Amino acid sequence: MDFLLPEYDELSHHPREPRVKKIVALLVPRDEPQIFEEAKKLLEKVWGAPERISPRIHFVWTNYYEDISPKLDRVFFSYPSLHHFSDLASWKRLTVELEKKTGGSRRVNLDPGTIDGARLVLASTKGQAHRVYLSRGIFCEVTLCRRKGHWESFFYTFPDFKSGAYDEFLETVRQDWKKEMQKQ
Repeated sequence: MDFLLPEYDELSHHPREPRVKKIVALLVPRDEPQIFEEAKKLLEKVWGAPERISPRIHFVWTNYYEDISPKLDRVFFSYPSLHHFSDLASWKRLTVELEKKTGGSRRVNLDPGTIDGARLVLASTKGQAHRVYLSRGIFCEVTLCRRKGHWESFFYTFPDFKSGAYDEFLETVRQDWKKEMQKQ
C-alpha cells in the first residue's frame, strides 16, 4: 500500500509544540565575580538580556563541581517571551561551547532548561535511566513538577533542586509563563 508522508522539516515547529520559558542554571565561583560577568556577557550575546536574574544562592549540596571552584553560587537567568521546547537540545549544545569560552579549564557550569505550567526540565549531555534522548548527544529530564500548588522532586532530582532553595524564583518564572500564555 502506497501512502504519502508529509514533508519533514526539522527546523519547523509543530503548532501543538509546547511553548516554554527559557532558563539557564549557572554555577559560578563565589570568589571570582568576573567569571559570572563573563558568562553573563556570553549569554547576552546569543540570547539577549535576561528577563530575570535570581539572587545568588550558595551551592552547598555536593562537591561534584569542585573542579570549577570549592565555593560556588547558583544563579538562574530567565528569558523574555515564549520559546519552542524542541529548541532545548540546541540550547544545551550552545551552552557547552560557551562554557569552553570562559577559560582553559571549565570555570562555569551552564545548564539550560524550560519552565511551563507543570514542570522544570533541564538538559544534559549525560544519559541516565530517567533522562530522555533529544538529539545529537543531548538528553533532558523533568527535574521538578508542579503538584498541588508546590514544586515536587523525584528520586533522581539533584539535592539542590530538591531542597526547595530555588522554588521561589522558579515559581516567579512559572507565573511569567502563565501571563505570556494568556496573551497567546
